[in-house]
Formats: sequence, structure tokens, C-alpha cells
Amino acid sequence: MPKQNLKKSAIVLHDLVMTALAIWLVFVVRFEGRLLTEHLRYLPRFLPFFVAYAGLVYWFFSLYRSKWRFASLPDLSNIVKAVSVLTLTLLAVDYLLVSPDFYGAFYFGKISIALYWLVQIALLGGPRLAYRYFKYSRTRISAEREATLPALLLGRGVEIEMVIRAMESGTMRRLRPAGILSPRADDLGQSIRGVPVLGLLGEIGSIARDAAERGEGYRRIVATPSALLPEAHPEQWLAQTRRLALPISRIDTSGEGARDTDIAPLEIEDLLVRSTVAIDRERLGAFLKGKRVIVTGGGGSIGSEICLRCAAFGAAEILVVESSEPALFQITELLAVQGRDTVVSGVLADVRDRERIMPLFAGFRPDIVVHAAALKHVPYLEADWSEGIKTNIFGSVNVTDAAVAAGAGTFVLISTDKAIEPVSMLGATKRFAEIYAQSRDAEFVAAASGVRLVAVRFGNVLGSAGSVVPKFKAQIARGGPVTVTSPDMIRYFMTIREACDLVLTAASHTGTDDADSERAAVYVLKMGQPVRIMDLAERMIRLAGYEPGEDIEIVVSGVRPGERLNEILFAHDEPMAETGLDGVMAAKPSFAGRAKIQSWLARLDAAVKADDRAAANAVLDEAIPDFSRREQTPPAGPARPASQPAAASRP
Repeated sequence: MPKQNLKKSAIVLHDLVMTALAIWLVFVVRFEGRLLTEHLRYLPRFLPFFVAYAGLVYWFFSLYRSKWRFASLPDLSNIVKAVSVLTLTLLAVDYLLVSPDFYGAFYFGKISIALYWLVQIALLGGPRLAYRYFKYSRTRISAEREATLPALLLGRGVEIEMVIRAMESGTMRRLRPAGILSPRADDLGQSIRGVPVLGLLGEIGSIARDAAERGEGYRRIVATPSALLPEAHPEQWLAQTRRLALPISRIDTSGEGARDTDIAPLEIEDLLVRSTVAIDRERLGAFLKGKRVIVTGGGGSIGSEICLRCAAFGAAEILVVESSEPALFQITELLAVQGRDTVVSGVLADVRDRERIMPLFAGFRPDIVVHAAALKHVPYLEADWSEGIKTNIFGSVNVTDAAVAAGAGTFVLISTDKAIEPVSMLGATKRFAEIYAQSRDAEFVAAASGVRLVAVRFGNVLGSAGSVVPKFKAQIARGGPVTVTSPDMIRYFMTIREACDLVLTAASHTGTDDADSERAAVYVLKMGQPVRIMDLAERMIRLAGYEPGEDIEIVVSGVRPGERLNEILFAHDEPMAETGLDGVMAAKPSFAGRAKIQSWLARLDAAVKADDRAAANAVLDEAIPDFSRREQTPPAGPARPASQPAAASRP
């Protein structure tokens, strides 16, 4: 018998024996003398049937699905529910079948039945909790033996408890929780899992120095997400930590529990987070578990995180399609290090190569395709417009057709908010790719097929390659100046993790038929409040320990071709649709027929081959009327300092 089945059989046997033991103990405690003898004499007639019935009740309440090592309150709740059903059954049998009307006396009685409820819960729950504590104690002793670096933990109680659990389980090797600083005064004087709350975040300097004077100095500072939120004033406590010369780490978790919790070096972009949307992890797990997934552009900032999230939520197999050999190597190695059950393979392929992409997809036969491969930098695509058309339009057409031909149930095109009323070649090519995906999706809608092809739009992602945050960070590291294209430039921002989780959440919506949702082909992620790029530059300078305008200068470089000051989430003529998902909005389809699109594609192909930008623009103007109404952006002027001190430039 396999070891797993042997363990489960032992648990079943334990629970059945405990059920019989509970009945016997109740009689021994409740009765004595002749009454005890009388009750025990009838016990063999009743007990086998009750034990068998109890086994079915335990199975119904999932007592055998969870491991004793991780027994918790939900498991105890299931035990209480199961025992309550057994208790009510005893009550009904005793009062309806064994009542004075039938046999002249009660067999159990109310007191015995109430006593049984207590004894049975103790006999089923007690061993489970004892086993968990035994395993926890062994793991904790082993972790404490290796934990040589005392750590000061920053954040709120719920997050801190998760971190301490991870340290106790040995996930964060060598770290030992030695003290807690909280952003809330209510936590002062308390302790979490035996670790005391020593003070508020703003007292980190004095508390760390006092510990060092006592010879109990901290070796590491670990910040949870709540310590990095704006309301926790990270600029203030960070300014104190620079004088302590202690390494600062942030919590990096896949979100699937304490066992997946780890730490990573704190970066400036980690301090720019906003309140994020709560992700429905059960939904994502149900959507991705056991699926075969292809991610194009899987070595890029978004693509690589999509791969990691698919693996975290249980995808059976992931094929990473990437044209850059270093990027492909990096993401496949990172996925291998995670050590999950997902089978990962990578191929070097360019989405522009239709003859390569079509058989590649057909051989893999994916359930889900996420198309993240794209050229995305506005200035480059304004200069090299034909490359944008080749990759963002024809590459997307190739991947879309390959996904459909390979039988994928869900195709997701990663788009951008710049596709809305586009003024740049990036926005126009992405919008054209959306139109093509929408037209193919409409065909499957008309055929009542379960296949879905959708696009997901979002704005700037913190820390992604080529975004403004790494650029500002590099400029600050060099001592400035920090270049801002315009004091009035406004953008939406979100973290890579949040963007990718919401992309997958939107993809999971494609297979639902919720009564309160509408079918959509373009999903738009809720980006929160827009941010002035000037304000972003000022905050990053301050988080780095400098004063904008004094230590590091901010220079206005001028708006570049293809850029606009404000990004939008929906076009003026694009109707919205409800999704029923937190953090995800949708736009109803707006597209042309296949025949018209094929005509546009043929003309675009001819324009690219002839290097005729005017002809290409004519096609895009026809396909995307908003693109024809764009205003030509004047060329950027010479860089100039901000006209007034940074602090005074806020409205």
C-alpha cells in the first residue's frame, strides 16, 4: 500500500476508535453499578452501526483531506460540525426510538449526550493539535539552532505573525525575531508569538542603538508591506536607519502562505506602493491548476512575472517563448529554483516568425496563452515605426492564430492604456492588435464556443524594464539631475505582482457565466489614483535621503514625440461593461469584420516592405479613427531646470 494511503487509513482508524472510545467513556463517567452494566450490555448491538455512520459523517466534513501537521481552526471547526451532527443523531434516536414509549427508558439521556459532545471533540481534536505542536516544536528547535541573526521586524500584527511563523519554520534561514516595531500605538506593550512590540516605527533609531549598547544589537531589519505604505511615513524611519548601517529587507511572498515567505533587498520602488486590490487566490488557483500555459515574451518584466504566478497557482506545464537568449535563461532558471511541481520548458522564437510559431503552439497544445511579447518604448517606435508594426501587429496576429489553431481555450493579449485614443505608434499598434483579437473572439461568440480571446490593458508598472522608476533611480545614484519630461505629466502606476495577478484574474473571467457580469473582450485594470511624474521624482529623491532642488536637481526635458500628458482608461465612445471582479473593469467590443481587417493587414504589409510610413499611417487612421485625430507633438526642446523649487510646484 502506498505510504500516503497508509497514513490516511491510520487516520480513519484513529477516528473510528476514538468514536467508540467516546461512547464507552461517557457511560463509565455517567453511570455506575447496575446501570453501567446494563448500558455496556447493550453497547455491542448499537456501537458498530454508530461507528460506521460516524465514519461517513467525518468523510462528509472533510476530516481526512487536511494533514495533521497543519491542523488549524478550520479543521477544528469541521470536527465540531461533524460531532454536532452525531450528537443530534443520538438525541433523535434516543428520544424517538428508545424513548419510554418504546422501551420504557432512555438509553443515553440528555446529560450523557451533552457529555458525549465534549468528549468526542476532545478525542478527535486533541491528538491532531498535539501532533501539530510536536512537529512545530521540532521544527522550531531546529530553526532556533540555526538562527544566529537577530532581526527587528517592522509592520502590523497580522503580517508580523506570518513572518515569525516563517522564521520558526526555518523558511527564513538564520534569522531570529528579536523585536517588533509597529505603526500603531495600540500595539505597544504587547507581544506576538512571544516577541515583544518595543515601540513605534519612528523610534527605530533609539531602540536599535539601545539594543547595541546592551550587546544585543540587531543584525537585520525586515519590513512588511504595512511598514512601507505612505501612512507609515517610511521616509522618516528610513532616514534613521541610514545611520544604523543595518541591511534592510522586505517581505517577498508568493501570497500562498507562510511557507512561501522569503525576504529580498529593499528597493526604492518598494516604497512607492499604493493600496492594492485584494486578489481572489482561490479563483486563480481553480483557473490555473493543472493547465498547460504558453507565455510569449516570457523573459520580459511582465512575462516573467506571469510565468512565476502561473507556477505559484499550480499550472501543470509552462512553455516560455522568448527571442532573447539571456532573458530566456534567466526566467527558466528562476522557475527551476522555485522547486514547484510545474514542468517548465523554454524555446527561442520570435513571434514575427509565423512558420516557427504555428507548429510550436500546435505541438504544445496549450490551454491558456498569454501574449506578452511586444515592443513598448514610445520614442523608439516613433523612430522605427515599421518594427513596431512587425512585432506588435503581425506578431500578435501570428500568436493569436497559433493559439486558436492549437485549441487554446483562453488567449490573453497584454495591451496598454496607450491603446486608448492612441497618439503614438505604440498605442496604435497595440489597439490594432486588440481589434484583431476582438474580431476572432466575436467569431467564437457567434459559434457559441467556449474559446475566449481577450485583451487586458494597464498603465505603467513600477520597476519594469525601461520604466521611469529605474531611470530615476539610476539618475539619483549618479547624483542627478533627474529629468522629467513635463511638470504636468501624469501617469497610472501599479506593482508588477499586482498587474500580473489582475491580468490572470481577468483571464479567469473569460470562462465564467456570472449573472451579474457581461461578456467583454477588453479588460481594463483599475490603476488607482494617477500620479504626477514630478511628485514621483520628488518622493524618490527624498526616499534616497536627499532633498529635491537642493541636493539633487530636477530638470524638465520636454515632451517627446508620441507622448501625451494624461493617460486615459476608456475611449470616449467605448462602452463599459461590468465584470463583477474587484480591480478589473471591461469595455464592450468595438472592432471591424475579418475581411476588412485582412485588407488592412495586406496594406500594412505592403507599406512596411516599401518603407512607406504615410501609407502605414493611412491604414492605421482608417482602422483607428482616434489615431487620425491625434495632435502632432512638438519636438522636445533643450533640457531646462524646473522653474520653481520642487516643493512649491504642487498644486
